[in-house]
Amino acid sequence: MAVVILFLLAAWIGAAIPRNADWTEPDSGVTIMVETNGIHTALVLPLVTPEKDWRTVFPATDLPASRRDYTHISVSWGEREVFLNTPTWSDLSPLTALRVATIGGDSLLHVAHYVRPAPSDTARPLRITSREYAAIVKQIEAAMQGTKRSAVYPGYTDYDVFYDAAGRYDITNTCNQWTSDTLAAAGVKAGWWTPFAGGVMKWVPKVRE
Repeated sequence: MAVVILFLLAAWIGAAIPRNADWTEPDSGVTIMVETNGIHTALVLPLVTPEKDWRTVFPATDLPASRRDYTHISVSWGEREVFLNTPTWSDLSPLTALRVATIGGDSLLHVAHYVRPAPSDTARPLRITSREYAAIVKQIEAAMQGTKRSAVYPGYTDYDVFYDAAGRYDITNTCNQWTSDTLAAAGVKAGWWTPFAGGVMKWVPKVRE
């Protein structure tokens, strides 16, 4: 019990300490989104910009629904077996949760394709500079280095799939930490250690009503 309390305390403190604390949103640039389902976070990116055409990396032909007019992709990183075998959190078995918490596992990228996603409290827009966006692109490309680009695994819907990813997931290096690390590497304000989704969303301004 004491270990759990210490972990939660460390997560609270780590999320409260910002990296790139003096970062401010620019007046112009590339608008991305940070989205969450309350447990997991992802980055929503324009499908095509001068910095990157994601169609060359994550083609719609990988999807069952390949003919829609997609405008954005949602990219996140996570534990392989959890991603592939847990379509809903109620499907997460105690044994899998224990294994992930104690020894971790290999990773995948989850990529969903969207058509004009609407801003909301769970999908918050964030404007960044072209240079910052290029750095995010570089981080995502790094997450695929050394992997079999041809390997595609079915997703939960007809508009999402999984790809092999570099890195190992563990309790200190979670899906949400990957989101924060990707933002921070681009110079954007993000929590120092964010194992939980709330620690990521804490630094993303809420949508104005």
